[in-house]
Amino acid sequence: MKDLLLRAVLEAGTLLMEKFETGIRVEFKGKYDLVTEADRQSETLIVKRIREKFPDHDILAEEDDYGRSDSDHRWIIDPLDGTTNYAHGFPWFAVSIALAINGRLELGAVYNPYVDELFFAERGVGAFLNDRCLKVSTISTLEHSLLATGFAYNHKKCEANNYDYFTRFQKEAQACRRPGAASLDLACVAAGRFDGFWEMFLKPWDLAAGILLIEEAGGQVSDFDGKPMTLDSLECLASNRLIHADMQMILQQGCRPQKDSSV
Repeated sequence: MKDLLLRAVLEAGTLLMEKFETGIRVEFKGKYDLVTEADRQSETLIVKRIREKFPDHDILAEEDDYGRSDSDHRWIIDPLDGTTNYAHGFPWFAVSIALAINGRLELGAVYNPYVDELFFAERGVGAFLNDRCLKVSTISTLEHSLLATGFAYNHKKCEANNYDYFTRFQKEAQACRRPGAASLDLACVAAGRFDGFWEMFLKPWDLAAGILLIEEAGGQVSDFDGKPMTLDSLECLASNRLIHADMQMILQQGCRPQKDSSV
């Protein structure tokens, strides 16, 4: 399964780069929510690879509904994270694949094909960037921290739009960034490039591989109250552990999503 996951994520990345360099056809799923032919072709390739080896496994992916069986194995796929970046020619995008067994994340990979960086994690074994073992940063104060976040597609109409948190963290941290691909933001926390990350309204395919990467690199992932992170949570707080409590305090002060909120 590890070999399959790595093969699929690399092949999908190659496909994305071919499309990226030759031109991209863009459609809209919503007023601001883009989808490209590359999203769909990448997902088709990954699902085909999984079905060839494990036809009975469940698949949860962004672009299509593959149903649900009673399988203990579930593949969680984002065929192209950072679609808006990709569509505009901005080279910050990734393929993200994770495998959960009996509800627990066991394998995860995030691949940025533009710079050929493959982040990979295996439960109990560790997190890696290409061949290098990853550890979260050792920054212990918000004042010296570099943070990352993102804004959901509903941010122009939803009260819980993250603007208030972004302003607060800009004042408290050394700096904040909004790169536009949550899976890569989480991978960068695992790599010690970012010290912390927060976002709302993320989907399971945005989160799954990144959660495992951070945990295996020694970091912490929770909701804004510090409760264990689940893939259906509307809130994500990730850090190097050292600044988690300080970030959590700030996240108690803003406008948070309600249980019936949706993107």
